Amino acid sequence: MEKHKIFMAGSMYPGIRTKFENAYNVFHIQSEADFASIPDSWSKECRVFVTNSGTGIERNHLAALPGVKLVANFGVGVDLIDVNYCTQNGIAVSNTPGVITDDVADLTIALLLATVRRVVAADRFVRERKWLEGHFPLGSSIRDMKIGIVGLGAIGQEVARLCKAFGSDIGYFGPRRKPVEYTYYQSLEDLACWADVLIAACPGGKATQGIISAPVLDRLGPQGIFINVARGSVVDEQALVERLVNGGIWGAGLDVFSTEPNIPEELLKLDNVVLQPHLGAATHRSRLKMGELTLANVDAFFAGKTLLTPVNL
Repeated sequence: MEKHKIFMAGSMYPGIRTKFENAYNVFHIQSEADFASIPDSWSKECRVFVTNSGTGIERNHLAALPGVKLVANFGVGVDLIDVNYCTQNGIAVSNTPGVITDDVADLTIALLLATVRRVVAADRFVRERKWLEGHFPLGSSIRDMKIGIVGLGAIGQEVARLCKAFGSDIGYFGPRRKPVEYTYYQSLEDLACWADVLIAACPGGKATQGIISAPVLDRLGPQGIFINVARGSVVDEQALVERLVNGGIWGAGLDVFSTEPNIPEELLKLDNVVLQPHLGAATHRSRLKMGELTLANVDAFFAGKTLLTPVNL
C-alpha cells in the first residue's frame, strides 16, 4: 500500500520524526528554497502539513498548496499559523495542548525562585570569588507573595497550584472568570497593582499583543517582578527593558522574547533578570508527548476520524 504524502516543516523530536517517516512519505521543508522545489503533484495531492510553533506556515504558502486540508502543529501556540484563513478555506488545524502543562509550569516556578532569590547573580558572585570580599546582599522571599497570573488556562492553573504550596495568594486576569477559588480581576492594571509578581501564561497572537504594556508595568511598580513563559509578543519589550534598567520594576524572569533568539543587549547586562532560551516545554518528556499527539492527529485525519485536539472546528 502506497504511503500517504505529508509535508513537514521545521524541527521535530527525532524519535517522532522517525515514526512519521516510517508511516508516511515525508517531504521535508527547512527553507524558502524547499517551498520553491515542491513538485506540482505534491502541491495538489499532499493533504497534510506538519509544522511547529516556531515555524508555522504563512498564508501565501498555504495558498500555493491547494491539496492541504490539515495543518498539524507540533506545539500549543498557533500564532504563526493563519487559523482564520485555514477555517475559511476548509483547512483543519490541530495542536498539542495539555501535554506540556507540567513542564512549562515547573520552569515558571524555577524562573520565579531564581529571580526572587537571585540565584544566577549569587552563582556568579561565588564563581568570581567575591564571597571572599563580603556577603551577598539579602534577597526577597516567595513566601506569602501575591502572585498575579495573566491567563488561567491549563498552564496558569498548574502554576497557581504550585504557588499555593508556598503560601502565595493568587489573583488572575483573563477574558472570562473561571470556576476557581482565586480572585478574578477584570482589569489587568488592577491585577498588576495588587500583585507582587505578575506571571504571563497566556496564548500569543493578536488578541494578547502587547497586553503587558508600559502602564501595566508601572502599576506593578519598583518592587514588582515580571515572569514571562507565554510569548514575547505579549509584552511591550522596550518598556520592560527601560523599567528593568531604571528601577521601574525590581526584576524579571524571561523564557520568551519578541524577536528570539535576538535578545535586547541591555538585558544581557542586568543582574536583576534571569534569562532562558525558550525552554518551557524543552524536555524529553514534553517533546515525546507532543510528537505522539501530533502523529495521532495526522493518523486520525487519514483514517477519517475526529481530530484529537482540533483548534478550529
